[in-house]
Amino acid sequence: MSKDQHSAVVDAQSRLSFSVCAELKEAILSAGGGEVFAVGCLDAGGKVNTIEVVARGSSDAVPALASYFEKGSVLIHNHPSGKLQPSEADVTIAAEAGSFGVGSYIVDNDAGFLYIVAEPARRRSLKMLDEESLAKALDKGGKLARTMPDFEPRPSQVAMAADVASVFNHGGILAAEAGTGVGKSFAYLLPAIGWAQGNEERVVISTATINLQDQLFSKDIPLVSSIFRKKPKTVLVKGRANYLCRRRLQEAIDEEGLMLDEQSPLKRIAAWDKAGGTGDRAALPFRVDDQTWGRVCSEAEACLSLRCPHREKCHVIVVRKNAADAQIIVVNHHLLFADIYSRRRSAGIEQTSILPSYNVLVLDEAHAIEDSATSLFTESLSRFSLLKKLSQLWRRKGRGFFGSMASLAASPSLSSERIRAFETRIQEVQGSMASLEASAMGSMGEAASMRLKEKTAIIATSLCEPAGRLQRSILALTKDIADILETLPESKAQEPAAYETRMVARNLNESADLLARFKDFDLNPDTVFWIEKSKSLQKEPFVYFNATPLEVAPLLEKSVFEKLRSVVCTSATLTVGGSFDFWMRRVGIAKQREDLEARIYTSPFPFAGNAVLAVDPQAPHPQRQKTAYKEYIPGAVLRLLLASRGRALVLFTSYEMLGASFEKARPALEAEGISCLRQGMDERSRLLAMFRNDISSVLFATDSFWEGVDAPGETLSMVVLTKLPFKVPDEPVLQARAEAVEKAGGNAFMEISVPEAIIKFKQGFGRLIRHSQDRGVAVVLDQRLATSRYGSLFVESLPRCKLVPGGLSVLEDEIRRFLDD
Repeated sequence: MSKDQHSAVVDAQSRLSFSVCAELKEAILSAGGGEVFAVGCLDAGGKVNTIEVVARGSSDAVPALASYFEKGSVLIHNHPSGKLQPSEADVTIAAEAGSFGVGSYIVDNDAGFLYIVAEPARRRSLKMLDEESLAKALDKGGKLARTMPDFEPRPSQVAMAADVASVFNHGGILAAEAGTGVGKSFAYLLPAIGWAQGNEERVVISTATINLQDQLFSKDIPLVSSIFRKKPKTVLVKGRANYLCRRRLQEAIDEEGLMLDEQSPLKRIAAWDKAGGTGDRAALPFRVDDQTWGRVCSEAEACLSLRCPHREKCHVIVVRKNAADAQIIVVNHHLLFADIYSRRRSAGIEQTSILPSYNVLVLDEAHAIEDSATSLFTESLSRFSLLKKLSQLWRRKGRGFFGSMASLAASPSLSSERIRAFETRIQEVQGSMASLEASAMGSMGEAASMRLKEKTAIIATSLCEPAGRLQRSILALTKDIADILETLPESKAQEPAAYETRMVARNLNESADLLARFKDFDLNPDTVFWIEKSKSLQKEPFVYFNATPLEVAPLLEKSVFEKLRSVVCTSATLTVGGSFDFWMRRVGIAKQREDLEARIYTSPFPFAGNAVLAVDPQAPHPQRQKTAYKEYIPGAVLRLLLASRGRALVLFTSYEMLGASFEKARPALEAEGISCLRQGMDERSRLLAMFRNDISSVLFATDSFWEGVDAPGETLSMVVLTKLPFKVPDEPVLQARAEAVEKAGGNAFMEISVPEAIIKFKQGFGRLIRHSQDRGVAVVLDQRLATSRYGSLFVESLPRCKLVPGGLSVLEDEIRRFLDD
């Protein structure tokens, strides 16, 4: 269109950067020339320099975009007709956006011309934090010291707070390793709250563990907030599966019919919700098993969004609105990366997570972000996940039919023959899935997992061909769905059931796409394709078909470190031998960045006098003498625990060794009045509470207990690390990443395996000293710490403390002497 058709029409590049115009044009092209909605952020000159595509195909999605709106941003969409004059709906949308201070632009499909429907509110210039004043609040005589009588000023905490304030002020990345006792949460919360309040900007704080998430929300943030005149609005956000979906609950109740009594879990959940329940599973006053909750929880794949009859009272929407109004948002890494993943896919508003837009991020427990991102960015397909999609469409129960297609089957346009053919098509998909799973089970033999590495004749026959057949069955089904939807009258095609059917079809097409890549896995070198065995809640074996990015560093670099204005990454364990190089390389932070600061804040605790690191160099080698090592550990653990009189956490790398040691130690320890606890006996938080409350008790645990256990005082006087925590070398993703390092001329063991084990080892050692008055012994029953060429790297990565090498008799004497001193 010509520029002078309307006075509000301008050259697009007068309001949008060249790269934004190109990105819009590409997004519109990818949508087949249909409507695309994006939210843009303005640079200092008022030009849109970044956008995020948030919805496609329908203006119906726009009212759900509030969680994306940031004051001063712009809602941009195209008119495929090329006529840029706003419609009545456009004006309504612009008014809705304007209530948030958000502008509204309309562009043509080439992103060449732009209609200004409403100008965005111009944001005021950023209000810089007073770095010196903030640091003083944590110092002797500061505001926090006056508020908290037992507050102990720590120079390392003061320094970290000043550095966090600086990166908030000037932008960039701060990598902050804060040793035990630094008080890193206060060091970042003080500037985070100051920044959020002074600049009306959200700050997102993400943790790896629920324990820290709850501690921040319930304890630390209220304490730090007490020194501010105005309390910040803080929201704890969980993944949507933690919240009840009213529509799914009603469907589950309807499906069960008259068989349900009032005391059934479904009816009790409904009564709780009707009485004003929050919808949060954690707030339920009674326990609900995972299978039941899985039927009624909110899921992106089952969300009807604006077409849901319960939308106005949707628990997820309530949380989303609360988050949109919050200044401090506390999340976990899984939710953070789920949000990033949905935004990267631009899957549409119904597929998005709960988080609103943000520019300032604090990643606590940042040592875990590679694993969290790897898990989240892994695409999976299993028999159960596929059956779940199919049951959303069509399922029999007794004499009845349920699912979205069952709701549409009453349409006169669908003959009984058409419905029977559709049901047959579903059965074909189920049969193809069963065939693929059986072939996979046969290919794996006794192995728990297997990576598709080379396309041998056996792999091609047993996996690739069945995957191709399943892909074709799914595509035939989704074509049938499209054909059926085409025949529906307009009124029926707009019903929620039709919308849900389209959504399931889209999800099935994504499964077909995954199968296509599985079939041609050798053509996708940047993805690790692997299969693993698992068991259902009913102990029924099945197989996962997984596709994992070979590296997540490029994804994190683009989606986090290049995109956000300020990012603080902190943990007690980011360095190996005093260097951040390994961790930064794995998560996508370029060392040469000018806006990068990497700092180590040393622990104020007196490790040199209060901690001993003991190692048995005479222990059998865990790899070369496996049988002897397995026989040695249970007896060695018992001797150490008798010497310490309990009061210990024993950490393992395998459940088998944990079980053998527990059974060996339990009778002898209980005869001495020492309680024995083991992982799996009870829920984690209750197990840790029992351990803390019983001073002489011993806790036997593995993997997840290497971190996040906080038991100050005499309760945890000894940590036994039975083995250096190397990952299993034949784990498919680790194996693929190691081969990539070797192919590039590196040493995978020294560049991946050793650094990963050191960071985990530091976490395990870190359970020992949790308070300045704590004393304790860390015992390592792995001779490699003392005898291998890399053992010194483990020792040098720990705080300086007394090192005692010796056989079990020497270690027993040292434990008694040190703990009884």
